[in-house]
Amino acid sequence: METNFYELVFDIVKHIPKGRVTSYGAIAKALGTAKSSRMVGYAMNLSHKHDSKIPAHRVVNRNGLLTGKHHFNNINEMQSLLEAEGIKVVNDSIVNFKTLFWDPITELNV
Repeated sequence: METNFYELVFDIVKHIPKGRVTSYGAIAKALGTAKSSRMVGYAMNLSHKHDSKIPAHRVVNRNGLLTGKHHFNNINEMQSLLEAEGIKVVNDSIVNFKTLFWDPITELNV
């Protein structure tokens, strides 16, 4: 049985703990496809329609910017969801990004 790339992405994203964030590229690396961070972004865009339990708001770009915010129901939803988890966001950027960064490779032992 072949597993869909997006399903693999969704599985990793479901493991990101509340109050932590990761990047599109970190997910791509964890899947062994380091150059597919854009595809991870596409998966996050589709996740809203796929399964409401996928915490897509916890996936940001490699610099901690909320580049996916335009794909939520409204422009402020991504930031609001992060702030509800105690993550501070200033000018669309995660404050203390390096401290809050969750690395799927080390956390999931992949």
